[in-house]
Amino acid sequence: MNPIRITDPADPRLDDFRDLNRSDNRPDLPGGKGLVIAEGPLVVGRLLASRFPVRALVGFGSRLASFLAEQDVPAGIPVYEVEREALKQVAGFDLHRGLLAAADRVPEAPVSEVIAPARSVVVLEGVGDHENIGSLFRNAAGLGIDAVLFGNGCADPLYRRSVRVSMGHVLRTPYAHFSGTFTTWQRELEELRAAGFRLVSLTPDPAAQDLAGALVDAAGRPWEKVALLVGGEGPGLTEHAMRATDVRARIPMAPDTDSLNVATAAAVSFYERQRSLR
Repeated sequence: MNPIRITDPADPRLDDFRDLNRSDNRPDLPGGKGLVIAEGPLVVGRLLASRFPVRALVGFGSRLASFLAEQDVPAGIPVYEVEREALKQVAGFDLHRGLLAAADRVPEAPVSEVIAPARSVVVLEGVGDHENIGSLFRNAAGLGIDAVLFGNGCADPLYRRSVRVSMGHVLRTPYAHFSGTFTTWQRELEELRAAGFRLVSLTPDPAAQDLAGALVDAAGRPWEKVALLVGGEGPGLTEHAMRATDVRARIPMAPDTDSLNVATAAAVSFYERQRSLR
């Protein structure tokens, strides 16, 4: 493939990659959200292999050349070559990874479809930090979680930083959003219970059951299906959400500590779930 060389940073063919620090606010696009932006060879490759229709690639120098030498880019997707300084002017910051791709969003699957084949899922409430969302997806992919479900108040999983921090796993790990408001989405957890999931909410409350015990039944056998609920950094899960679960569980902590970063706490719970299945 021969890239199309562009020298003018104002060229409209680069508009998909313009001002990426504000790229999540596009009132001209459905839902007012931005395009899916992938950074770096690994994540761009995963975007090309995903369900999201790629609109264009742009890169500079040897970074672009080496990617094209190793990766088949489907016909019809334009590839633009620019100088590093020009791409910096377009994006609004220096992109040392040297490669970007933009894709359209696609309609999201309903919760029922996402959980149908799943045994282990995580449900997020109030996780508003994009990098925590990305880390959660990366941890979920690496530790056997089948799907990520979003309650109220969570950041956009397809925002550029979430995609980057997830190492592209947000592009291939199934996810869905509950549709309720802040005070009603918790009722939709009944859909999980009806599908056979044991609902486990994570909390630092010392009165909660130890996590390992919450993931097995009275005979020590792992529950067939488990949904792990985690809340936002600081406030954690709401009382509404925890009341809707079957058990409240805590990660045993060293003295004089009370909590972990949400992505770290989730990773511990994902590992414990996999350990219970062995």
